[in-house]
Amino acid sequence: MKREQALRWSWTARVILALGAAAGSTAVAACGGGASASGTGQAQAPVSTQADEEAAADVTEHHRHHHHGGVSMFIAMSLDTLGVTPEQRAAVDKIQADLYARMEPARAAEQAVLETLADGIAAGAIDPGKVNAALAQLAAASAGIHDASADALNQLHAALTPEQRAALVDKVEAHWALWRQANADEVDVTPSAPAGGHLKALAADLALTPDQIAKIRANLSAAIRDTPVKPDPQKIEAHVQAFGAAFKAETFDAKTLSTGGAANAHLASWGATRVALMFESVTPVLTADQRAKLAAQVREHAEHKES
Repeated sequence: MKREQALRWSWTARVILALGAAAGSTAVAACGGGASASGTGQAQAPVSTQADEEAAADVTEHHRHHHHGGVSMFIAMSLDTLGVTPEQRAAVDKIQADLYARMEPARAAEQAVLETLADGIAAGAIDPGKVNAALAQLAAASAGIHDASADALNQLHAALTPEQRAALVDKVEAHWALWRQANADEVDVTPSAPAGGHLKALAADLALTPDQIAKIRANLSAAIRDTPVKPDPQKIEAHVQAFGAAFKAETFDAKTLSTGGAANAHLASWGATRVALMFESVTPVLTADQRAKLAAQVREHAEHKES
């Protein structure tokens, strides 16, 4: 039990670093009933390390660019830090590989979205029609992930202890919180808001000027206002909570969760649409050299494959 709490605390520390102090109290409260890694029974503030910061940055970067797996991706990624025993390792690794395999059609669809965007960035003009068609394929592919993964999720429940199931639910909730933070600037952009998230990263990578940032912000604000894809976090939150309650129970059947398909499709569509709107807003403002650099970065993201 103490080992599981320590593992959950390690993950929480990384999420706190990425989400900021405001999220810290919530994350700590979910961490093993307030027990600390020191075993004193008092929640202690985690100590920031370079490894923690790099881990949080890596997860944030992933969630900013890759949305195809929806909540199912959060589950699969959570297995990396679950801390299973050597006896459990082979079975859990097999289940994780199966989960990623079930996401492959959606991953390929997201790859097509990113490649279409990269082509447009390089050419200096993104074709909205091609992007929208690719986004529709991504949403359709993501909608089928939960049902396709049901057997693997049932096997996962059977393979874990009650403490590990609770730890995995905590991690899934942390991924969802981190995903929202990583994509926050694409959800709510106002002219007076500071550059954050994706735009902040692009400003650093491409050495954007203040004038370019102002133009991009204006373009993005208008694009988000006019897009037909409106974020509905409650749809995803409802599934995260339904999954968590069901998975922590003694018996579990993923096939009874009716919210998975819609939640995965919405998260994938919401996230990928915001990525597309960002690049559509950025492209006309960039120089030729900046476009070439950005197109190369997007192609690199397109080739990413979880393993």
